[in-house]
Amino acid sequence: MRLRLGTELNYEFQVATPMIVMLNVHPSLAPNLEYPDTLFTSPVVNVTAYADVFGNQCCRLVAPPGPFMLGTQTIIWDDGLPDPVDFGAVQHPIEELPDDVLMFLLPSRYCESDQLADEAWRLFGNTPAGWERVQTICNFVNSHLTFNYQLASPFRTAAGAYRDGVGVCRDFAHLAVTFCRALNIPTRYCTGYISDAGEPPPYATMDLAAWMEVYLGGRWHVFDPRNNKPRIGRILIARGRDAGDVPLTHTFGPNVLTKFTVVTEEISPVAA
Repeated sequence: MRLRLGTELNYEFQVATPMIVMLNVHPSLAPNLEYPDTLFTSPVVNVTAYADVFGNQCCRLVAPPGPFMLGTQTIIWDDGLPDPVDFGAVQHPIEELPDDVLMFLLPSRYCESDQLADEAWRLFGNTPAGWERVQTICNFVNSHLTFNYQLASPFRTAAGAYRDGVGVCRDFAHLAVTFCRALNIPTRYCTGYISDAGEPPPYATMDLAAWMEVYLGGRWHVFDPRNNKPRIGRILIARGRDAGDVPLTHTFGPNVLTKFTVVTEEISPVAA
């Protein structure tokens, strides 16, 4: 399956402003691209790239005063299959976890697993460990939170989402990540594209999405507490401890975002 991917963000800046941009498809998926999703800007500015501590691709630039546009576009090949499911995936004792997984057991800015630990054990402590426990957490989060763009807040944490009972996809992911970590399941936050392939219309306006990956049975598995079912055409951009590690843009100064568009659409195969 071929998917056209793209993002475009339009800003207004008062003065020259440094930015870190995280819009490129994750480096692990680069072999699946028909052409590189090189960051473009208008006006053209110097862009340099680096890999962060989580292995995500980041771009550095300085936006000039006035209107400024940046974005990416590419075509990627996807296997067209739903997210894999492994009901037999087991939870590992902490002492058996790889060293590089341990950080994803710890509280982070948006995922206060220490604050919600008692509640996590009260709600889920009697569920079977492993895949079933994680799915039970996703079921709970999906039913506990009401999705509402109008009530989105960049400052809402997992504890706030649990209290408010409302949020957007990042809040669904943060709360499920937090409950999993509180139950000693390594869990990382992910952001990227999700296509509408295999979904019935009508389709919502295209946007980027948040989900999570949990470490069970010796590898990472995708769970999506917002959609709460396997999806086709899930394309990773970045992963980290929470949304604070993987903002689409980090802007070091005042700015106004005037427009944001996302494209994730299936297109025809290349003619033979």
